[in-house]
Amino acid sequence: MQTDTGSEWEAVFVDPIGQVVQQRWADAVLAVAFEELEPVSAFPVVPGRRWGPGQWWSATTGRHVACGSAPMRAQLMVLDRDPEVVGLAGRPVRLLWRDARGQVRSWVPQLFARHRDGTALLADCPSHPEAGGERAQRAATVLEAACAQAGWNYRRLEPLEKTLSANLKWLAGYRHPRNAGRPRLAAAVREVFAQPRPLIEGAEAVGDPIEVLPAVFHALWHGHLTTPLNVPLHERVLVRSGVGEGRRSSTSTGSLASSSASADEHLATDGAGDAASRTDGRHRGGGW
Repeated sequence: MQTDTGSEWEAVFVDPIGQVVQQRWADAVLAVAFEELEPVSAFPVVPGRRWGPGQWWSATTGRHVACGSAPMRAQLMVLDRDPEVVGLAGRPVRLLWRDARGQVRSWVPQLFARHRDGTALLADCPSHPEAGGERAQRAATVLEAACAQAGWNYRRLEPLEKTLSANLKWLAGYRHPRNAGRPRLAAAVREVFAQPRPLIEGAEAVGDPIEVLPAVFHALWHGHLTTPLNVPLHERVLVRSGVGEGRRSSTSTGSLASSSASADEHLATDGAGDAASRTDGRHRGGGW
């Protein structure tokens, strides 16, 4: 390993058969499918916090992703809706390097996302810009350089604006395929919103809202339908069919705003939600 400005960083990860491997970073980025690996180290449990480590069920991969905080879950929601993201993992790799004094340093980014073009994002999800202090800032500089060498990106993702976070949490409860509805229902939902119209009006035009609304929310999550997510969702919000097919990136709605994401709810093991029990509930970010 060379110093933090050198090129010989090393990667530590747990391979698919459970063995800990240490490998040159330049080799690992070419050969290792980090999106398929388990965490190289567990997310910490902090006594007294209302949040603890859990699992996020990804609509992108159909698998669970290890998650350690409310801000990280919010960023997983954003990436899980991004059509360019094809793989997600929590803490799959540790980067090792030597600092200017020759001491070995390490950092485990919280989040890994694989893009459709084969590139990747390593990210941390701090609760506020100064989280982690000077050590986190120094590590960010090293990670940026290491990722740039690989043609990847490293980012410290800013917490979501509260309304966007609440809207995404609501729609995420319907991300599972079980909420898509019958094929004819899914097609009817898209057709009824071919022109913009209020959400409840379109749902009632298709049929019983108890059956139709889960399909509408599922389509909104996956981008088959669109509506502004920077204002609270409510029954009169205007909805229209999506311009393209597939999931839509939430970044177009200002997902990297500066306000903190809500941390009021603990991660469920599945996290995919139960549409039948949610349809009559009230949306914390709007009028449901």
